[in-house]
Amino acid sequence: MSLNVSSPLSVPLSAVVSTPVIPAPVILDIDSSVGDLPDAHRLDLREHHETLRLGCSLPRMRWLTDKLDRMAPASADTVMLGSGDFHHLSWPLIARQNQHGQMRVLVFDNHPDNMRFIGGVHCGSWVRRVTALPFVSRVDVVGITSQDIGASHAWENYLRPLWSGKLRYWSIGVDTRWSRWVGASRAFCGFPDADALVQALVNDLGRSSEPAYVSVDKDVFSTEVLRTNWDQGVMRANHVDAVIAALRGRVVASDITGEVSRHTYSTAWKRWVSAGDGQDADLSDAQVEAWRPAQHTMNLRLIDWLARARAA
Repeated sequence: MSLNVSSPLSVPLSAVVSTPVIPAPVILDIDSSVGDLPDAHRLDLREHHETLRLGCSLPRMRWLTDKLDRMAPASADTVMLGSGDFHHLSWPLIARQNQHGQMRVLVFDNHPDNMRFIGGVHCGSWVRRVTALPFVSRVDVVGITSQDIGASHAWENYLRPLWSGKLRYWSIGVDTRWSRWVGASRAFCGFPDADALVQALVNDLGRSSEPAYVSVDKDVFSTEVLRTNWDQGVMRANHVDAVIAALRGRVVASDITGEVSRHTYSTAWKRWVSAGDGQDADLSDAQVEAWRPAQHTMNLRLIDWLARARAA
């Protein structure tokens, strides 16, 4: 489904934040990819790198949830997850937010993260778990350009949350006509470019007053903005800024992922899944170091924008 939006954007795409507000984030330090941030509380989880990266069993996720409950308060400022390979860790962070009542979850991501997976949860399947939380009214995955939602991968998408209205895809330039054949077209919002998507999404957010959780995977950004080791989208900084600004006063918690880091898996199935997902296995240490300054700059900007949108 394409939305035709003619009304002007209520938050200008050219808006510039003048005085930075940098709160104290929590860093889940699993892959040593997140640089120093002002007043950050860093939790050392590096010994669990292999067991948590890309995917993990449900018992391992329960272990992590217990650890987070003891070490990181649910009211913490933005949580830094490291590589996009850890995006499934958003699930326990969101699950802790039930004290706010009904809420929306906004996920910036180049991929739907609603793909079929057997044997636990991984970074491409966790969104379905979040849609099952009773206090989550809807999950909006924003900025998808991946063919994961195209016809050739249609069978891999969990359809139930799309049918139920608990999940909506906001995509750019992807042919999703197949959604009509399975009765899920209302969950697919397709646009020709990022400007059109942001206009429609800001208008949609303006029709609700629900609190929101925001999760940002930086692979949603164009490679001209920063680089990750996943295939990337086309959004610019001002697009994400405008959407977050539209949530001002409503963001109860947030996380950021999509750092660039390398890892050679010792687990066979993870090597197989990683290769199938098209990750760059030839990424050099020099490339990682060259890409990190832009990553760090964006982290500071995102933390600032999210702080300004925090609920009172």
